[in-house]
Amino acid sequence: MSFPHPPPAARAGLDRLAELDADLAAVEAAAGPLPWRRRPDGFPGLLQAIVGQQISNQAAAAIWRRLAQLPGALDPAGLLVLTDEALRAAGLSRPKVAHARALAGAFADGRLHTDRLAAMDDEAAIATIAAVRGMGPWSAEVYLLFALGRHDVFPAGDLALAAAAADLKRLPHRPKPAALRTLAEPWRPWRALAARLLWHHWRHTTGRPAMDDLPIM
Repeated sequence: MSFPHPPPAARAGLDRLAELDADLAAVEAAAGPLPWRRRPDGFPGLLQAIVGQQISNQAAAAIWRRLAQLPGALDPAGLLVLTDEALRAAGLSRPKVAHARALAGAFADGRLHTDRLAAMDDEAAIATIAAVRGMGPWSAEVYLLFALGRHDVFPAGDLALAAAAADLKRLPHRPKPAALRTLAEPWRPWRALAARLLWHHWRHTTGRPAMDDLPIM
């Protein structure tokens, strides 16, 4: 199976992480080369984050397939004219329908803008995205990591990330977000790359698919 590989700057960061942390160094040896997964930027990438909130990758992938088939659903103006019934039939819960509409509205009225988000530093971009109803820090951090390719964003509230860290580091319990952030401190300024390695380890260990394997259209 062919897949995109990390760009040179990311590969250099991964090599540095391998020097810093023997457990991270062992991930690719066991799980194979790290696929460089990306999400689209702008509205579709943030909509993917909403779809994936608090459900398994398998469930998110199934919903995303149905949602992406709705005419106009991946465009802010197009989503706003779809009925609640159509969005619910695709698998979105009532709260996620409201959140998807809030996100589309934020792009439509200019509160969110793809290029402006890309030009912001991590902290400002996370705050701007998280201010939209239904987004929050996790959705913002996942967007910066996968859509913008930032190297030092670390979504410590991600359950799979915590599970992967517990397994890789042989911890007695899955760390809570604050403890996971502390664990990740030595990985600066490559924490996003460490997160990618942890997810890669978890997918290999559990055999679970990633939503990011899906094409956008």
